[in-house]
Amino acid sequence: MIDGSRYLRDSIKSLPPSGIRRFFDLASHMEGVISLGVGEPDFVTPWHIREACFYSLEKGYTMYTANAGMIELREEIAKYLYRWQNLTYDPETEILVTVGVSEAIDLAFRVLLEDGDEVLIPEPSYVSYVPGTIMAGGTPVMLDTREEDEFRLTRDELAGKITPRSKLLLLTYPNNPTGGIMGRDDLLDLVDLIVANDLIVISDEIYGELTYEGKHVSIATLPGMKERTIIMNGFSKAFAMTGWRIGYACGNRDIIGAMNKLHQYTILCAPIMGQMAALEALRHGEAEMRRMVEDYDYRRRLILKGLKEIGLPSFEPRGAFYVFPSISVTGMSSLEFSEKLLKEEKIAVVPGNAFGRSGEGFVRCCYAYSVDHIEQALERMGAFVARHHV
Repeated sequence: MIDGSRYLRDSIKSLPPSGIRRFFDLASHMEGVISLGVGEPDFVTPWHIREACFYSLEKGYTMYTANAGMIELREEIAKYLYRWQNLTYDPETEILVTVGVSEAIDLAFRVLLEDGDEVLIPEPSYVSYVPGTIMAGGTPVMLDTREEDEFRLTRDELAGKITPRSKLLLLTYPNNPTGGIMGRDDLLDLVDLIVANDLIVISDEIYGELTYEGKHVSIATLPGMKERTIIMNGFSKAFAMTGWRIGYACGNRDIIGAMNKLHQYTILCAPIMGQMAALEALRHGEAEMRRMVEDYDYRRRLILKGLKEIGLPSFEPRGAFYVFPSISVTGMSSLEFSEKLLKEEKIAVVPGNAFGRSGEGFVRCCYAYSVDHIEQALERMGAFVARHHV
């Protein structure tokens, strides 16, 4: 048998596997594991959304759509963004329907980055941003965020990392893994730096609807920022539609047009059944979305209180469905803590360093699970911390 690795690009061979998936795979082969690892809502997609898919199949909607997505869906996305953020986009030229937000980010990287262009990425950050940058020929530049700042990106940190090769700033708030948010004043503090250095902002807002205090603010709503911001969002989190894989990108028509060109040659179009379900979600799903957010908020407060009681304090996450407690009381590294917790108590969490060096000393716990699930996990984690407290 030939050694297939000899034919692989060096940049691909050097990429590590996802730290999230590693623990998910380990947990899947153990009996009795309670997982707080994967960001998967425990809500089933609401019935009327699933029914819209069934109806589309019954009517024979099994064909391709326009490359950019069904015009009806793009029109509803435009209406939704106007209702939610008071932003106006042309459905014909400024909105692209993608196979999840992951495809949208990949497309943006590949159409915008020349070899060596720098992407400024606040960390801790979602695990795909750095590999996606590298695969597109870019250079990731990490921006440290800190617990004392509630993991917000500060002006000083951004200013200190900008170089003549800086091209993109990737903002991901509410943040995965920390649950941190950026308010209007926090974002305003960055705007003049972004404009002065001619940066394009990729704003991953997949958790935007899951904001628990006040309302999510998109940087595209700030003066001068709509024209240089590409908003990424989708249906996975807020509408409990992870497996449907429908996302979208909105922004400058030249950039969206280039992304659609690449999308034509690689994906062609997002599946029509998923697009029909997404259309129903936008037209009639907001009330159920609000109920889910209220439920997540209850679970957020439950897990925060429980972690504090067992000696794993965390700053209060104000968005997404993750909490990022410090594990310093155990004296362990993030990886050691996560491996021992899985082995000894059969609880799966994700080590903080899977999200970058700024995540060392923390672990990510997802609370998109049932109350009973969370309470059992806290009980086992409490026993573990009691044994390993230093």
